[in-house]
Amino acid sequence: MNNKSGYVYILANQNNTTIYIGVTSNLVKRIYQHKNKFIDGFSKKYNLNKLVYFEEVDNIESAIAREKYLKGKKRDYKNNLINSFNPEWRDLYNSII
Repeated sequence: MNNKSGYVYILANQNNTTIYIGVTSNLVKRIYQHKNKFIDGFSKKYNLNKLVYFEEVDNIESAIAREKYLKGKKRDYKNNLINSFNPEWRDLYNSII
């Protein structure tokens, strides 16, 4: 059993029109990878490199469950979540390094 904490995060593009929800055990490293386009896929294709939301959970299994829950929600729910945490949709990366 792994007791390592996990993170759920949301990335946005510069215009906040497209978002991506991800999960990781190392938030700083993972966002660095997104920002430098080391990860092929949706975030690279749509230039999603602005960290606008994150939360820490007790373990990676809980983080995965939370990610799936958020992915199942409508965009308005996700926008409200981001707005409650980061109303200006600023890039939070510098606050975590």
